[in-house]
Amino acid sequence: MTLFADIRALVIENLEAMAKDGLLPGGLEMKNVAVEPPRDPAHGDMATNAAMVLAKPAKMKPRDIAEGLAARLVADPRIDAADVAGPGFLNLRLSMATWQGVIAGILDDGAAYGRSDLGKDAKVNVEYVSANPTGPLHVGHTRGAVFGDALASLLDFTGHDVTREYYINDGGAQVDVLARSVYLRYLEAHGQEVAFEDGTYPGDYLIEVGEALKAKVGDAYVGKGEDIWLTEIREYATEAMMELIREDLAMLGVKMDHFFSEKSLYGTGRIEAALEDLDSKGLIYEGVLEPPKGKKPEDWEPREQTLFKSTDHGDDVDRPVKKSDGGWTYFAPDIAYHFDKVSRGFDALIDVFGADHGGYVKRMKAAVSALSDGKVPLDIKLTQLVKLFKDGQPFKMSKRAGTFVTLRDVVEMVGADVTRFVMLTRKNDAPLDFDVDKVREQSKDNPVFYVQYAHARICSVQRKAAEAGIEMDASDLSNIVHPAELALAAKLAEWPRLVEAAAKTHEPHRVAFYLYDLASEFHALWNKGNAETQLRFLQEDDPVASKAKLALIAAVQVVISNGLAILGVTPVKEMR
Repeated sequence: MTLFADIRALVIENLEAMAKDGLLPGGLEMKNVAVEPPRDPAHGDMATNAAMVLAKPAKMKPRDIAEGLAARLVADPRIDAADVAGPGFLNLRLSMATWQGVIAGILDDGAAYGRSDLGKDAKVNVEYVSANPTGPLHVGHTRGAVFGDALASLLDFTGHDVTREYYINDGGAQVDVLARSVYLRYLEAHGQEVAFEDGTYPGDYLIEVGEALKAKVGDAYVGKGEDIWLTEIREYATEAMMELIREDLAMLGVKMDHFFSEKSLYGTGRIEAALEDLDSKGLIYEGVLEPPKGKKPEDWEPREQTLFKSTDHGDDVDRPVKKSDGGWTYFAPDIAYHFDKVSRGFDALIDVFGADHGGYVKRMKAAVSALSDGKVPLDIKLTQLVKLFKDGQPFKMSKRAGTFVTLRDVVEMVGADVTRFVMLTRKNDAPLDFDVDKVREQSKDNPVFYVQYAHARICSVQRKAAEAGIEMDASDLSNIVHPAELALAAKLAEWPRLVEAAAKTHEPHRVAFYLYDLASEFHALWNKGNAETQLRFLQEDDPVASKAKLALIAAVQVVISNGLAILGVTPVKEMR
């Protein structure tokens, strides 16, 4: 049940009828005809640009088209008025019965309200978090985890076949540093004094790993050189860290469908295969890069390298894939990883990166474009930094992590639901201030509380109705007539359109914003009921009206629940 889509279909139907009657040329392209809420609500309930977009191809004045269309639309019982504005915009006012029908339609659809086949089962890979397996997830990873997970849910809600994926960066030098750090904790477990040099990981989280390693191998590695223990401890430590990361993600309600190991690309021919694919397309060559623009480092010298001709696919400069010493660059395994994604048959790829990976966007898009012959789009979403505050001061450090605030710290302070919602109260590429004290406030300024409070209030009314023996009934909604009630119904009607727009733009924060606006409309109606008794949801002397008003707020409950489910937040039934 999507009211905006229904009214747009009505507009198209009447435009086609006008063409059939000779009032418009035949064969006009209708794809740009839109029906949207007007910028100023005083102008009506909906507005269409039909006359404006069709005027040029029809070789007619837009106002003439609008007037002809308006005369036909008002014949439909759903349209109370159709007014031409300005050069040819058409403002529509819908009948009261239409808004009442929105309520009934939402209750019929229930958890399916807002779902669509927008994605047409397209296979989409959403890669997010992908933190180095060298320690617990920090607050910055938390934002990427929440954003990626909510985006995956949003795409699933709109008919996409989604795979949630984590790329384990276990092929680089950082895992060797991890292994050396665990070895120090292992020696410590044997009673030795150790010192953590710069570049090692001093966090307390490795103490247990060192002790567990001692329990497993005894003193087999004590006093031995790296050639004896480095490989084994690297694998042991990486798995221990990934188990820790999985536990952290579970605390946040994030469950991945697939974990992909970078290490699996090395020594298996997979990097070579990806580069051979690019080479077969004439995109690999031996060349010398220019020095960085605007400056020439003192240690820079021209060296011949194996380069990917990424400029053929929109990049600013070509990128090295092999160093002059024959080793792979960091970019080479990333190319191979995305070649694997393309080979798995995904129709679209989404990567969620931290803000510090902004320089990687063009080269990765170029690589996927080349590997897929331009058939598989890659959207890279950057998540900006999170600044954590507590007691009015920046909250910077966790003893357990050693140098940063962990995901676990945040969830233990405020809970998973609050953490997830707050992380989506800003667009992903905007910095986010996370004030631990403010997200605990019970006020309108706290969006988490405000949305949850709306749901809890509805549950409270439903409990009181049950005690009074009153059941919701949407068969007669003729009592839903007040402008504040109809405004709430109008907000509910926007949900399917909002969800599709958020999915198309890969912007799950829009759902959080919408839920806050919906909660505001609900609370406004609640507050009006304090002064205007006919607006109260339970009418002591009018059970028919009570049943209709219960249907209205049940529809609000459905939409809040559906929206929170996309965000991965559990709606509450009562506030503590």
